[in-house]
Amino acid sequence: MADVDVRMTVNGVARRSTVPPRLTLADHLRSTCGLTGTHLGCEHGACGACTILVDGDAVRACLMFAVQADDTEITTIEGIADRDGRLSVVQEAFREHHGLQCGFCTPGFVVSVTAFLRDNPDPSDQEIREALSGNLCRCTGYQGIFAAVRAAADALRATDADAGAAARDGSHP
Repeated sequence: MADVDVRMTVNGVARRSTVPPRLTLADHLRSTCGLTGTHLGCEHGACGACTILVDGDAVRACLMFAVQADDTEITTIEGIADRDGRLSVVQEAFREHHGLQCGFCTPGFVVSVTAFLRDNPDPSDQEIREALSGNLCRCTGYQGIFAAVRAAADALRATDADAGAAARDGSHP
């Protein structure tokens, strides 16, 4: 089968590549794009280490072919921080609350949690546990990860409340 031309925006950068039809998106991001933060663990979608955002949705990059990502916008762990390198609220919470040990699963958790909190900014403890169940960690025992998600949710809500108050009174946050 002939290679296929694909175009995608990865972390804000437009990219064109010619890829084999059966090349996974995870392998494309790692080998062609040089974005090695997308980790490959189980390579069948169970561990969540390869989680990225495709058009804003959390997706397992090991289960998607690069050709399926044609004309999409992709965000990897490398694109989660601000352009100036400042950690996102979720990344900062993982750092502050010891939500990582070896770090192998951390990119997938951070990307998954980023999408989760965007869609559910005020989660219950049970909703956090359910959201975390799609990613596996062999090191932490999940307490630090859970605390990081709770802290990130609280921080994001506080930021949103501050921005709303500033908008109402005409000042800038």
